[in-house]
Amino acid sequence: MSGFEGSYLGKTAAISDAAVMECKICWTAYDPAAGDPHRQVLPGTPFSALPEDWSCPTCDAPAEQFLVLADPGATGLAEDAAKEAAVAALVADFTEVYHAKMRDVPLVNKALHVEAVGFRAHGDGWLGVLLSPWFMNLVLLPGPAQDWSTLTPGAKQTLAFPSGDYEFLHNVRETVGGYKACSLFSPMDQFASQMKAVEVARAVMAALFDPAHRDDTDRAADIRVAREDEIAAAEAAALAAEGASPTLSAAPTRRAVISGGMAGGEV
Repeated sequence: MSGFEGSYLGKTAAISDAAVMECKICWTAYDPAAGDPHRQVLPGTPFSALPEDWSCPTCDAPAEQFLVLADPGATGLAEDAAKEAAVAALVADFTEVYHAKMRDVPLVNKALHVEAVGFRAHGDGWLGVLLSPWFMNLVLLPGPAQDWSTLTPGAKQTLAFPSGDYEFLHNVRETVGGYKACSLFSPMDQFASQMKAVEVARAVMAALFDPAHRDDTDRAADIRVAREDEIAAAEAAALAAEGASPTLSAAPTRRAVISGGMAGGEV
């Protein structure tokens, strides 16, 4: 069956659950909020979830030939698609780094692989955890309206969260573009499995937005200030290119507070 531009044609990924559809033959509308009482379709049923044999209640045109009349959820779909594309590019880039440069380096944990965990909207960008066989970092990616291609690799920026303020390093990679990263773990030898590493990454994301951690991170920041100059900018820039973390002093940091105790010997 041939369609025309703008017809539904069964492309469920192109519409949200809130989409109001319209028959191109008789202009009968299907509103998911109302459902279809004539076909015993309950209110709240998305157009994409209609029975396979459902057709227009007025003229029997098949569902595939309906048009989008209005889609309040379309903006959210576009944002989700942009996020997924950005995160997929990040994972693909560091997977390539692993195979091309890091696979035979002794510090890597070969029980792990590159994975993005918990990415969510944060400001105008997306924040989540990137874990790999050699590091686990908080990563902030730019949104579609942002251009971070001019960031200076190794430059530092403090970002505020409900649990406290955290230091991120800027970086730019050819495939991913600009992004900002905060080191959590490196190396990753304390993790016995991918599942345990993912569990810790999810716990970090929860702790990051928990104001109950603020007192602890404030105390850690006071200690950290005295050690800040020990991290050389040149070292940070060089290591950031491969996603590794600069060598930190033994003083506790804000990121150590939100990740501390999560990767003990039982992990």
